[in-house]
Parts: sequence; C-alpha cells; structure tokens
Amino acid sequence: MFSHAAIASLNNLEMLVYNYVIKNRDKVMYMTIRELAEAVDVSTTTVLRFCRKLKCEGYSEFRLRFKLYLEQNEPQQANFGASEIISFFKSVNNDEFDNLLDQAVDIILSSERIIFVGAGTSGALAKYGARFFSNVGKFSNHIDDPYFPVTNDMARNALAIVLSVSGETEEILRFASQFSLHNCKVLSVTSHEHSRLAKMADFNLSWHVPQTRIAGVYDITTQIPVIYILESLGRKLAKRIA
Repeated sequence: MFSHAAIASLNNLEMLVYNYVIKNRDKVMYMTIRELAEAVDVSTTTVLRFCRKLKCEGYSEFRLRFKLYLEQNEPQQANFGASEIISFFKSVNNDEFDNLLDQAVDIILSSERIIFVGAGTSGALAKYGARFFSNVGKFSNHIDDPYFPVTNDMARNALAIVLSVSGETEEILRFASQFSLHNCKVLSVTSHEHSRLAKMADFNLSWHVPQTRIAGVYDITTQIPVIYILESLGRKLAKRIA
C-alpha cells in the first residue's frame, strides 16, 4: 500500500498526513476525514489527495485498505519507532527501488572521484559512506564542513553524494550548488523527493520516515534508512567492480 513510488509522490502537506497515519495507526482507523484533517492541521482536500495518491478513490476506501494492510502485514505492534522503520523497508523492497539503486551505481561507476558530503549527523554518515565505498574498492573522501572550499580540481570528474535529512539546510544547499557550478555531478540522499536539494541534484534517492526533533531544533530522526541505502549502493558497487 505504501510503496516507495506512492510516498515519493506526496507533497509536503500530504507527507504530514502520511507521518501522522504511520505514528497513529490505531487512532486513524476510527477517525473521520475531518478529524484526521484537524489532527494534522491540513484541509480535507489534502487528505483526499493523499488517499488518491495511494490508489484509493476516497477516504472510506483508504480506511478499509489501511485496515486490511495492518491485519495482513503488521499483526503485532513493535517497539516505539520500529513501525516507521518497518514501513520504510516495505516501501523499498521492490524492483522499482532496486532499479533506482542500479541507476545510482551507474553514476558512481562513471565518476573518477566520490566525495561524500554532510553536516551534523549526516556528516558522520558521510564519513561512514566514504569508508564503506573505499572498503569495496571505490576510493572515496568525505567532507563534513559545509564551508570547505570547492575547487575545479576537486570537482573534476567527481560525484558529490550529499546527505541531508530535510534537504533544506541552507549551508548544504549552498555547498551543493558550488559543486554544480564546478560541473560536478550531485547525487542527493534525502528524506523528501520534493526538497530543494533533491531538485538541485542530478539524481536523488529519497527515504521516508517521520522527522523527529527535540524542542523543535535538535534532529533525532532515525538514520537507519540512510545506512541501508549507502550499504546497498556499496554492495551493488562491489559486485560491479569484481
């Protein structure tokens, strides 16, 4: 029901509905469309668009299919946070997402140099990605300082793999634009396909789990999907290099 293609097609408001539904499975089953819209602070029209992008003609069909989905796929509720991760893995466990990974690997193989970029938690994952790729035979570097100077020499025949949860961090957007200006390809890994970073990039791989912040500032969104994507790319890369 929640395929990667369907989730990737959601706009920002529709993603709010999706995030609420994933976090409040039991509640949603008994909510009217107006109650759901009020809970998410969106219009009923937004909820209807959300339903239609999930291949449901209306809210009633969505609730019915959602109930069947839970009965068939999630008979037991997991620990806090696990349900979002399970939903992510189900959304990418298909040929469509596998093909996206293959396309990304094609871009990686055509590049002489790989530079992983990120800040904060994404900076730590950039370091991990660079080491993982180097382990499989594709030497890579990482930059976790968004003010690091971008030069023609470092960008020549290179691919910048830019990691960002929101895809809206101004420093990362500025940094990614610098790579583009120096004719360096940009592959973004973000939580939303419609973010500014995703639109700026030559290629984007998106993952979709509810974003979590403490006090509205400190991001503690799970990074498990990013690690999965990086390791999947690395393993596919290893097979192609061998």
